[in-house]
Amino acid sequence: MGKDNKNVELKGEIMKTVAFCTLGCKVNQYETNAMIQQFIKRNYSIVSFNEKADIYIINTCTVTNMSDRKSRQMLRRARTLNNNAIIVAIGCYAEVGKEDLLKINEIDLVLGNNEKANIVDILEQYEDIKKMCIVSDVNLQKEYMELGITTYTEKTRAFIKIQDGCNNFCSYCLIPYARGRIRSRNPEKIIAEVSEIVNKGIKEIVLTGINISFYGKDFKEKITLIDLLIELNKIDGLERIRLGSIEPNLITEEFADDLLKIDKLCNHFHLSLQSGCDETLKRMNRKYTIEEFKEVVERLRKRFKNVALTTDIIVGFPGETEEEFNKTFDFLKEIKFSKMHIFRYSVRNGTVAAKMPNQVPEETKEERSRILIQLSNKNEDEFINNMIGKEEKVLFEEQIGEFYRGHTTNYIVVNAKGVNLENDIKTVKITKQEKEEAYGEIL
Repeated sequence: MGKDNKNVELKGEIMKTVAFCTLGCKVNQYETNAMIQQFIKRNYSIVSFNEKADIYIINTCTVTNMSDRKSRQMLRRARTLNNNAIIVAIGCYAEVGKEDLLKINEIDLVLGNNEKANIVDILEQYEDIKKMCIVSDVNLQKEYMELGITTYTEKTRAFIKIQDGCNNFCSYCLIPYARGRIRSRNPEKIIAEVSEIVNKGIKEIVLTGINISFYGKDFKEKITLIDLLIELNKIDGLERIRLGSIEPNLITEEFADDLLKIDKLCNHFHLSLQSGCDETLKRMNRKYTIEEFKEVVERLRKRFKNVALTTDIIVGFPGETEEEFNKTFDFLKEIKFSKMHIFRYSVRNGTVAAKMPNQVPEETKEERSRILIQLSNKNEDEFINNMIGKEEKVLFEEQIGEFYRGHTTNYIVVNAKGVNLENDIKTVKITKQEKEEAYGEIL
């Protein structure tokens, strides 16, 4: 692996060093944690990505062109940190863009998502004579692939992967090709992992996956997301359950009623909208209308006090006229999300949308993005401001200066003064707002 590589000496043995860079979603973060544990178990030492290491592993993302570009940048940067290291590109970009990655001189190994489960074995068999590419067809994967025990460095909150894959095939998205079809994780495995980390002191979990709305739909026996939530809700010591992004058409009247049974569930829902215009939604191959989405919002707001609703919006989708954008703007103004994540449409070769006519100019996308970000900031300010005077439970996560900082159940950042508040839940009266955060007094 090179004569000049940095090694760590422990009890007389030389340990090879590994550095990770994780791009993209919380699923990738979860999977990086799992890979780290595999290396630690085999007596490797984990170092910061900015340090000199024997092996650099970049867990790539391919959601947008920018994600691809960032992945390539970090792969090339790794080579500058140690010219003799093994550089590994793994994950979603490797699944759909392996040919491009193999052309990059700096990269030694290109591995797919399935290869995360046995990455140490692959590396130990690798001989740095020439490039190697192992990307098994993720679309042939029929069952959820466990990655082993995952240890968390977080002290208060942990992301728990419960599902992989997506069956939606939205016209702009490569993820079904990078992640394959839906595979749900065995509920007993999830419950065991959550129980273990709760015993270590973590009080909040976030259920994540490529599309958790599909959880259980691939099981032969009838197990739903609600069934999983009910079981997790029983775990002693677990204080909060937070859901990752969910599809709006999951939230039927019955599902919304069932959510009320989960007393540890946070009143924060991230609903994937993408556009506020029916014509655009149809071209995106989204499976709902804005009227149906509005009904979902009403169901949640009727049942959950001070509920935070957040969303994702794509601007500049092919064929999006000024009229269609204005429909989106008006709809978003009416719904008044507490926060919106705005993305400019990115052409992904291999998708239906990439071949659509009337591609929107970049300058138009940029202007529409600016307008919606401005609306999002205004909504967020108003949402936090409306919480002033209210009493909320805050899970404190870290100390910054004289304040401790944490989150309410509806995911507002709150700062308060106190002593030894880290990983403690306190009732706080919100007294003021500054920028995108709130301040309060502990009761």
